[in-house]
Amino acid sequence: MLTKKQHELLQFINKRLNEQGVSPSFDEMKEALGLRSKSGIHRLITGLEERGFIRRLPHRARALEVSRLPENMLPATPMAASAATPANRPGQAPSAAGFRPNVIQGDFRPALAGVSPPASSDAVPLPLYGRIAAGHPIEAMRDTSNTIEVPATMLGRGEHFALEVAGDSMVDAGIFDGDTVIVRRDEVADSGAIVVALIDDNEVTLKRLRRNKGSIALEPANKAYETRIFGPDRVRVQGRVVGLIRRF
Repeated sequence: MLTKKQHELLQFINKRLNEQGVSPSFDEMKEALGLRSKSGIHRLITGLEERGFIRRLPHRARALEVSRLPENMLPATPMAASAATPANRPGQAPSAAGFRPNVIQGDFRPALAGVSPPASSDAVPLPLYGRIAAGHPIEAMRDTSNTIEVPATMLGRGEHFALEVAGDSMVDAGIFDGDTVIVRRDEVADSGAIVVALIDDNEVTLKRLRRNKGSIALEPANKAYETRIFGPDRVRVQGRVVGLIRRF
């Protein structure tokens, strides 16, 4: 799920790459989206990168590559589909940058501690809020029509909800694109905990939280992404990850 601005920026970058073979400059992106500063473009690109829609090519100026498109932007004709990047093609192996195609495939990674499959007995229905994405506080993502059955043994005290994970920014912590994380709703978390955090009341992200001398760092578990540091008044914890479900 992308915000309106993320969708507009991805569409603009993809169109420019198809037409001219080079990604637009930050000033061109800013003007195209009607933003006042390039800092907003930086945030949008970071969000798209974390969700696997674009990637930055090292050692090249203005080097952005569209890795995949959302379903409502996929090419409609065979000719257009053939022009899609290799990362868009079903069955394509992950790139060196860590992009994982959005396809159904076998997954033979070893089972992780605390990873449990859904159980039919002693199961508890939890609200499933969809893929964690920028632009919406958790409260705005509530949709009681979608639920997931979770083993009661995975839950402790308190209110819980489930979120589907988008992107590969937490792969080194064993959390992969398409996984479902179980989150205990909480407004506080210890340093080092993996949390759902709301940034500037606008962007929701899944990261490891670090506290240091009055600042808060949101740390990815993937060397391809940078740690982001904020003042304590800019970050609100929405919940702490307590479990994970993976379908094979």
